[in-house]
Amino acid sequence: MDLILWRHAQAQQWTEGCNDLERSLTQRGEKQAARMAGWLDRHLVEGARIYVSPARRTEQTALALGRKYKLRPELGPGSTPAQLLELVQWPDNKSTVLVIGHQPTLGQTLAQLLALEDRECAIKKGAVWWLRHRGHEGQGGQTVVVGVQSPETL
Repeated sequence: MDLILWRHAQAQQWTEGCNDLERSLTQRGEKQAARMAGWLDRHLVEGARIYVSPARRTEQTALALGRKYKLRPELGPGSTPAQLLELVQWPDNKSTVLVIGHQPTLGQTLAQLLALEDRECAIKKGAVWWLRHRGHEGQGGQTVVVGVQSPETL
């Protein structure tokens, strides 16, 4: 299984009283999303499943890719790695799955899958971590990093 974790691009700052789910991408965030979407479009297989947090900034990030996606409430701010991994059916899913979500959930999921000592890994805004589970059913297996890409390096 391939699991791609894409943190939403730069969004407007949160301010007291604002609805976090309604925050939009900044102009810089729109550029980050477009650059990363171009890279992903060249590397992502047709038929990959794409799951997106219901927050406006994650949906705007997904729209840059121009592929069909599903909004999933279990990926919203405050979600857990367990919710994400259950949704994507890690590691048994045979499909490639792209998740567009938030910190700290994406970083916590990454740390868990890579068995890092720290429980959280920093993921830059707009960046992608591509993971692959290798192994056979019932025999465990291992998680490897296929690639890490940041919009600033594209």
